[in-house]
Amino acid sequence: MHMNKQAVQPPDQAKHAESAVVARDTRYREAARVTIAGAILDFLLGTAKLFVGYFAYSQALIADGIHSLSDLATDGIVLYAARKSQHGPDADHPYGHGRFETIATVGLAVALVLVAGGIAYNAVNRLFDTELLPHPGASALLVAMLSIAGKEWIYHYTMRVARRQRSDMLRANAWHSRTDAFSSVIVVIGVGGTMAGSPYLDALAAIGVALIIAHVGWNLGWKALKELADTAVDQQQVEKLRDCIMTVSGVSGLHLLRTRHTGGQVLVDVHVITDPVISISEGHYISEMVRLRLLEEFEDVTDVTVHIDPEDDEDQTTSLKLPMRDELLNHIHRKLDGVEGVDNIERFTLHYLAGKVKVEILMSFHDDSKSATCYQTEKRFRDALRNDPLIESVDVFWH
Repeated sequence: MHMNKQAVQPPDQAKHAESAVVARDTRYREAARVTIAGAILDFLLGTAKLFVGYFAYSQALIADGIHSLSDLATDGIVLYAARKSQHGPDADHPYGHGRFETIATVGLAVALVLVAGGIAYNAVNRLFDTELLPHPGASALLVAMLSIAGKEWIYHYTMRVARRQRSDMLRANAWHSRTDAFSSVIVVIGVGGTMAGSPYLDALAAIGVALIIAHVGWNLGWKALKELADTAVDQQQVEKLRDCIMTVSGVSGLHLLRTRHTGGQVLVDVHVITDPVISISEGHYISEMVRLRLLEEFEDVTDVTVHIDPEDDEDQTTSLKLPMRDELLNHIHRKLDGVEGVDNIERFTLHYLAGKVKVEILMSFHDDSKSATCYQTEKRFRDALRNDPLIESVDVFWH
């Protein structure tokens, strides 16, 4: 019989663990490199916007400068979270440190919404006080256009790394940088309108910037909160996980497939159904192959817990009402007390299925044993256990 090579070779646990450490280190280095580059750009652009905005009387450009400098806080949080999340599981964090990214994202989102509220409040006050309306110049327009170019560059750079590392945190930070470019576009519109004789446009542009910041903060925070609430991955990926599990030899079905996010990682729990009469070691081997297959096929999956089921017990677990092994064996021995041949029993194997127990009895076969005697012994055992409400069937094996 031909068997797939991958299905019969045992997984190399040490090699997989080592590759996971290398992957985490590489992920952190790339995240740190692109985040530091973004932080330098944020500092230069933010300082330039504040300086030019102040002397050019552009409220929108000042608001945009605050937005750029607020990105420094984002970059700092990203660096810290990336460094913490690179550590693997330990005694205090058995599922790893991915949630540090999530917690950092929630804090960042709250800060962004607060900054947006302050900018919008100040802009509204200026709209209702015409004496406070600024009159920006061409320098403000130039700085805003430079900001658009710089922020688009860092967006594409960060997004390339995010895609390569499959990092939701970097993807969010990339879009956070791009919102700075969007806000600069609004500044260009506002400053251009003000220079054309419509001074209200600059204050209105500042409100637009505030709305963009608040929108980004809300989206980041809502997604992070859903992650903290252990929201599952999307249904399309769940189906891909299901299809992958069903390709493992020995898996006849599955249920209770559960997923959750932690940072940019996915954790998976699943119950797989196997042949009910295989050995524990074979069932364990199948579960390990399921785990390894998911880790190899899905780069964002970092932890898999597999439970082996001999039957589909998702809807009901009637076998839990049965007595445990010691109590059941005492019950069987009482039933077989005095039955000829009982002294030759070497081992009982019990299969708890569908609310009853299938009993397998292993007997020693001596040289003076005859097939007729074996048949009679088996019949006596079956007769003694027949009509027992706990026992579905009795099979006797000789060796």
